[in-house]
Amino acid sequence: MSYIDWAVLCCTLIAIVAYGVYKSRGAKDIDGYLLGNRSLPWYSVCLSVMATQASAITFLSAPGLAYSSGMSFVQFYFGLPLAMIVLCVTFVPIFHRLKVYTAYEYLEQRFDLKTRALTAFLFLVQRGLSTGITIYAPSIILSTILDINTTYTTLVIGGIVVAYTVYGGTKAVSYTQMLQMSIIFCGLFAAGIMVVHLLPGDIGFGKAISIAGKMGRTNAIDFKFDWNNQYTVWSGLIGGFFLQLSYFGTDQSQVGRYLTGSSVSQSRLGLLMNGLVKIPMQFLILLIGVLVFTFYQYNKPPVFFNSFELNKLEKSKYNPQLEELKKDYEEAFEKKQTEVNLLNTALDQQNKAAIDQQRIALKKADEQTKVVRKQVTELMLKNDPHADINDNNYIFLSFVTKYLPRGLIGLLIAIIFLASMGSTASALNSLASTSVIDIYKRLINKNATEENYLKASRWSTVIWGLVCIAMALYASKIGNLIEAVNILGSYIYGTILGVFLVAFYLKHVNGRAVFYGAILTETVVCIIGYQKVVAYLWLNVIGCLLVVLLSLLFQQVFRKKEILS
Repeated sequence: MSYIDWAVLCCTLIAIVAYGVYKSRGAKDIDGYLLGNRSLPWYSVCLSVMATQASAITFLSAPGLAYSSGMSFVQFYFGLPLAMIVLCVTFVPIFHRLKVYTAYEYLEQRFDLKTRALTAFLFLVQRGLSTGITIYAPSIILSTILDINTTYTTLVIGGIVVAYTVYGGTKAVSYTQMLQMSIIFCGLFAAGIMVVHLLPGDIGFGKAISIAGKMGRTNAIDFKFDWNNQYTVWSGLIGGFFLQLSYFGTDQSQVGRYLTGSSVSQSRLGLLMNGLVKIPMQFLILLIGVLVFTFYQYNKPPVFFNSFELNKLEKSKYNPQLEELKKDYEEAFEKKQTEVNLLNTALDQQNKAAIDQQRIALKKADEQTKVVRKQVTELMLKNDPHADINDNNYIFLSFVTKYLPRGLIGLLIAIIFLASMGSTASALNSLASTSVIDIYKRLINKNATEENYLKASRWSTVIWGLVCIAMALYASKIGNLIEAVNILGSYIYGTILGVFLVAFYLKHVNGRAVFYGAILTETVVCIIGYQKVVAYLWLNVIGCLLVVLLSLLFQQVFRKKEILS
């Protein structure tokens, strides 16, 4: 990066952190530290909710996912608006009326302590692991720019986020997120315009989409019902609905965001606006990935997008073989360029037969470049069995750093940092609130002072920060980050959602029945997920419905035992 980019990056990050720290000064008790005194307006709630969900993973991995496999991932969010409506009708008024700090407090009032502790534990496990992945995402950026190992960049970035979250609490999180999302929207809009501008003169936006479409990258909608297809309209509407309902309704990282609303109506409005804006935003992020794909049909992409791993191979004894593969890759790309130009001509002539013929020829040429790339990754593993051979997360970053103008590079990299900081800070804040309210205050030290609980909240943030950083150090082995986070959540969210639905709607079911139902359900879901019986989004539906059914069954069994005894 140039000095201008470094200046833009550093100034943006310093300004955001300073603003958040300034606005959050004066937190004197856990209500102010964990919930910002429940005083924030709807737009702050909306942007905070969006920023918590839209981490750096969204801006790194989503364009890479669209580049590799198309836009079908947008269907993942189709259940979101429906989930927001259900939340506004049920969850939000209950949580506000009871004035809870965490979602799990309600479960003790409705059931018992062990059910509250179980759901809090499941949340801590899931959120602790996924936050580690969130911290890892921006460390990829620094690693690529500075050409150093991600271990060092992970430690630096994790330390920065932990520091300002410990100081400012939830107000620091919410105020920084509000400014972050404003900058993010502007930066993404500029990136989309620049991708189109960098295409050849005769390739406009429409033709760029057409070319990507002929190569299977604009497949946004799939109505075919298939249990094993991860992204269809049905898996998004049904499985996505259950996942989003559980995430926003029972995950403290999100519940803590809308509990900061000054009233029920402000929290509701913030959630509804999030439901309306999220799908178009995700569509545009994926669309940028599709445009980058078209750009690389005319400009030779790297043989491997992760420059750190590629540089490591270049310095090894396998460099001669790598150079031969690079020559093969050059030839394969030139062949592909010829086919792309012929497809462009056929599109201009609107010759359907020629278009179909060139589409097949282009896909065949594209497969040849993939063969060479596979040979490169095999060489990497020979050199280092622990090499990270999945470069999906580096595609958009590689494009940004090599082709965008000075200043804009720094801004877009700052955006990815900001997104990571926002979502990570929210997660750490929620992990701290759950640990202190549901574990420390309830089970360990029930009668401490407000000052003691505030101190415990800060220390809990530090401890969870260290745990998440440790998890981040292992995140390079899990493939595409945005899918990894959602797969991890699908193992747990359905079970937690089922517990809450029983609590809200099945008043005759007691805590003992739902506790054993949840434990058995989580066991079954983990087995189904591990065996890959169905696509991961369906795990949310299975987990939720199974908790409800087993709770009803256990309730009948326990009631009969009581009658017989």
